[in-house]
Amino acid sequence: MRFKLEIKGTNIKISPSLRSAVKEKIGGLEKLIKDIGEDFKQSHKVKPAVEGWVELEKRLHHRKGDVFRVECQIKLPGKSVRAESVKNDIFLAITEVKDELQRILKQYKEKQISKVRRSSRKFKEIISSSSVSQERKKR
Repeated sequence: MRFKLEIKGTNIKISPSLRSAVKEKIGGLEKLIKDIGEDFKQSHKVKPAVEGWVELEKRLHHRKGDVFRVECQIKLPGKSVRAESVKNDIFLAITEVKDELQRILKQYKEKQISKVRRSSRKFKEIISSSSVSQERKKR
């Protein structure tokens, strides 16, 4: 599965160093996204489309001067994940967004795993309490 990442700049020119920083930080989440996509593909027998958008914006605050806003949204199978950060340094904002997304993605992955485990436990309970298994125990 391929993770597609689009980068957009508002009131700021996207330099090659800025583009590589975003791809390095946000693109590093591809491993988590790939694991989530593989789990989804196995349970639903389809290939999910995972896309991400990053918007970098430069604002002029009346007291603080230049302020940078970084917003990232990742569309996962069945859910859309979003994080936003406003900082004086754009690279700190990118790092903060990455950390927030990483936390959310890990939480999403754990939730998907627990759903599978819960359904497996339920299935096992149904099978063990069925009449066929009760008859086998009598023998």
